[in-house]
Amino acid sequence: MSKLGIGVLGWAHGHVGSYAGLIKNFDDAEIVMAWDHDEARGQRCAESFGGGYSPDPADVLDNPDVKLVIIGAETNRHPEMCVAAANAGKDIILQKPMALSSEGCDAIIEAVEESGVFFSLAFQMRYDPCNIRMKQMCEAGELGRVGIIRRRHCLNLLFNESFFTGGTAWHVDPEQNMGMFMDDASHATDWLYWMLGAPVSVMAEIDNILTSVAPDDTGLAMYRFADGALGYVLNSSVVWTSESTTEIYGSRGVLVQNHGDGPSSGPLPPNPIHLKYYDSQDKEAGWQDLNEPLPPTGHGWRIQNVIRNMLDEYAEGKVQVSARDGKISTEMILGAYQSAADGRRIELPLT
Repeated sequence: MSKLGIGVLGWAHGHVGSYAGLIKNFDDAEIVMAWDHDEARGQRCAESFGGGYSPDPADVLDNPDVKLVIIGAETNRHPEMCVAAANAGKDIILQKPMALSSEGCDAIIEAVEESGVFFSLAFQMRYDPCNIRMKQMCEAGELGRVGIIRRRHCLNLLFNESFFTGGTAWHVDPEQNMGMFMDDASHATDWLYWMLGAPVSVMAEIDNILTSVAPDDTGLAMYRFADGALGYVLNSSVVWTSESTTEIYGSRGVLVQNHGDGPSSGPLPPNPIHLKYYDSQDKEAGWQDLNEPLPPTGHGWRIQNVIRNMLDEYAEGKVQVSARDGKISTEMILGAYQSAADGRRIELPLT
C-alpha cells in the first residue's frame, strides 16, 4: 500500500504533535516534510515525528510527494499558510481556530473554493463518541424540542507558568492568538453550531477573572437561535477541575454529559457517569445511565482520535468542517468579543 504523503506547516498548535505521534505508526500515511518559522522547534519535531525539516514553506508545498498538509502554525498565520497551500494544489487539514478575523476566513474560503482542494478543520468534539450520541438523540427527538444547551470547555493552562513563559507563550500574544477565549472557545462554538445550526445573535462577557497573564482568561457567551433556542458557552483557562460539561434541556427530556473536557477528565469522582438521560415519558426510571464509556486515556485521547477519523474521511472525500463552517464558528467568537467590548447584543453573522 502506498502511503499518503503529509506535510506539516507549523508545529505551534500542540494538537499537531499529538497527530504526528500516531501518524508515525500508520500504514497508510507518513509525514514527508515540515516547515516551522521557529527553526529549533521545527527540527526538534522533525526528529521526533519523522520527515525532513525546511526553513522555507515553499519546500513543503513544492514537494511532489506531499499531497496533504496539516497546518498548525500560530493562528495569525493561518490565512497566509492556507492560501499558499491551496494555490499549490495541496489538500488541507487546518488547526482551529480558522483565523482571527472575518477577512482572514474569507481569504481562506476564496482560495479553497477557487483551487478545489480538500479542506477541513480539526475539531475533535465532532469525533467524540459521546458527543455523537448526544447529537443523534437530539435529532431523533428523544429530548423533544431542544430549548437550552450549556456547554463548558475549559483548561487550567494559565495556572501553569511554563505555558505562558515557554515555547507556548504565543497563546497569550494578542497579535498571534487574540485571546484564550478565541483559542479554545472555538471548540465549543463549533460544537454548538454542529448541534443547533448558526445562531442569530450573541451576548457575552470576556475578561481576566483570576489571572492577568493573557488578554483574557474566561468568557461566557449566550447565543440565540432562529427558533428561539438558547445556547451558552463557558470557556475558561483557569479551571482546575469540574464535572458536568454539557446540559441539554428539551421539551421531553434532559441530557447531561460529564467529563467532556480536559479538567473534568482528570480527577474523576467515584463511579463516574459519562452520559445520563432523563425522559419525562418514563419518569419512574429517573436518571438513566446510558453507559457511554469514558475516553480510555482521558481528554488527550479525544485530541489524538481526530487524525485517524480525518484521514479516513479524506480518503472518502468527506469534509466534516468546511471553510464556510469554520467562518461561522469564528464569527461566533468574534461577535462575543465585540459584545463584551461594546456591552450589547451583536447580530450574527457579522458579514
